[in-house]
Amino acid sequence: MKTDISSTQAELGQKAGKSGAELIRKAIEMQGFANVILATGTSQFETLKQLLAEEEIDWSKVRVFHLDEYIGLPITHPASFRKYLLERVFNHLPDLKAYHLIDGEEDPAAECDRLADLIRQLPIDVAFVGIGENGHLAFNDPPADFETEQPYLVVNLDLDCRKQQLGEGWFPNLDAVPRQAISMSIQQILKSKSIICSVPDARKAQAVKDCIEGSVSNLHPASILQRHPKCEMYLDAASSSLLSGH
Repeated sequence: MKTDISSTQAELGQKAGKSGAELIRKAIEMQGFANVILATGTSQFETLKQLLAEEEIDWSKVRVFHLDEYIGLPITHPASFRKYLLERVFNHLPDLKAYHLIDGEEDPAAECDRLADLIRQLPIDVAFVGIGENGHLAFNDPPADFETEQPYLVVNLDLDCRKQQLGEGWFPNLDAVPRQAISMSIQQILKSKSIICSVPDARKAQAVKDCIEGSVSNLHPASILQRHPKCEMYLDAASSSLLSGH
């Protein structure tokens, strides 16, 4: 795992976005297309901003999947990750080849099957991810399932995860935060050829320490990234503050 520490969240996002853009360009150059996973949440604001600002990406050759979505939340809700991606990314990329959003409103099991059929045919070149305050990767809260080969899962959200969503301002109160979501599985994320992990903010510092310096454990789900051959971890001064030597 390559770790890069920036002084600010903006600098972190610039570096992560530039690196991810270069990986996308290289995939297109080598094979004529790129398949990408995009994460959401406040941790991705600067990275996605930089990615969209990058030039010479032929978006007409790029397909995008996203990591997770709440069950039962309408696309009009401020916390909807579909809404997030449409407003922050897809509406700005009219030439994008395709995007595959997760619909958690109707039949979650059927939606998992639909997305699984798609992603199994489209190996991922670059995955943009983050780490939750509880160490989650996507919505795989601890103890995460490290074994399942199902690409998408219906998962229960633990209290710490739901408190994070409330604390980030997406919901008016804890009861309003959904208790379940559809999430890309750990094994599916690890199938990505390259992973760009953006983790700003002091509230992520303990999770960062556990997942980078601790042993690989499903109690710290993102620790599994230690085993990925091409994972780049982008931190800022705050999120890296508990690491040894900092």
